[in-house]
Amino acid sequence: MAHGTHEPTPQKTDSWSASLDPETAARSSLSEVDWGFPDRRSHSEIEGVHPYPAKFIAEIPRALINCLPLPPHSGVLDPFCGSGSSLVESQRLGIPAVGVDLNPIACLMSRVKTSACPTDIEQLAARIVASSETASDGEIPEIPNLDHWFQPNVQVEINKIARSIATSPSEARDALKLALSSIIVRVSNQESDTRYAAVQKDIDPSAVPTLFLRAVNRINAALQNRPYPLTSVDVIENDILKVEPSMIGRPIGLVVTSPPYPNAYEYWLYHKYRMWWLGYDPLKVKADEIGARAHFFKKNHHTAEDFARQMRQTLKLLGNVLVKGGFASFVVGRSKIHGKIYDNSEIITDEAAPLGFTPFFVTERELSANRKSFNLSHANIKTETVLVLRKEVE
Repeated sequence: MAHGTHEPTPQKTDSWSASLDPETAARSSLSEVDWGFPDRRSHSEIEGVHPYPAKFIAEIPRALINCLPLPPHSGVLDPFCGSGSSLVESQRLGIPAVGVDLNPIACLMSRVKTSACPTDIEQLAARIVASSETASDGEIPEIPNLDHWFQPNVQVEINKIARSIATSPSEARDALKLALSSIIVRVSNQESDTRYAAVQKDIDPSAVPTLFLRAVNRINAALQNRPYPLTSVDVIENDILKVEPSMIGRPIGLVVTSPPYPNAYEYWLYHKYRMWWLGYDPLKVKADEIGARAHFFKKNHHTAEDFARQMRQTLKLLGNVLVKGGFASFVVGRSKIHGKIYDNSEIITDEAAPLGFTPFFVTERELSANRKSFNLSHANIKTETVLVLRKEVE
């Protein structure tokens, strides 16, 4: 299915649904997809520029975008864009896209993966490392429990590079920050990107600049090797519940997203020290992160009703920016909240109905057995639901 690459023209999108009737073909295409993607063996070069547990694998948005018709002059929206998988796949297919995410590390990843490769970034990184060898130690920023998670000499090396990045040319700063972010867990005492526990690692401080340079080279190669033109992608760093329709900036023909699972994962926690080192505020991210486990174990804790309310508000936004007859696709698992299992796809479907969305396609996808990003005791996520809703035509 061909997709146009023209900039959107709002008045043209209003009549799109009346002129096309691709429903049968779209349902047939969706039914033919093996949503478990058993042939996936590893991530692509662009997917692998930075660790991101529980990421939206590229094959899912690629399949949804390929199967669902997109009206001319409209774009793709991912309201929970995370590591940018939907945005990258949209760009790969020549479709403008908009992503929203609360997490600044997710937005950093999305921006870098969909932006032009900074000029001479490897030389810039080499100069940063060279200058850090003669730089003073400098004052280590005040970060909670820093000595528990980082050896003192490792803290000094990270701080030197972070300070130097802050004064680097603005067009290269995001990519350099992403490179530093990508090595933070590896040079910390944290066991892994999927296990938040401190262990004895005995990191050689010289590993910090070495790994930083290696990360810059990896990002540079991934960006240079993209074999497609860079169609416009906008990344909005904000709480989706605070985003106004006018902020989306273009008519949307297709929503492709995987919303957070209530009580299943904490993105803020696993990126906490990356945020601290790069000058972001992880505690603010924690406070507003939809579905974060911490919200379900505090006084007056969240419930499934809170998730329903959050999805209702998100769906209202989608209803405002999605063209008539446009599709909104969700990939979401179940949640276990205080011993009770909740089907989040049913919650989304129920909340969407009064807003004019009707179910178009639904199926279950089996998760790979080696996917260990979630603690299975927190959620029933051996499968996820692929749910496609359609905004009413009239």
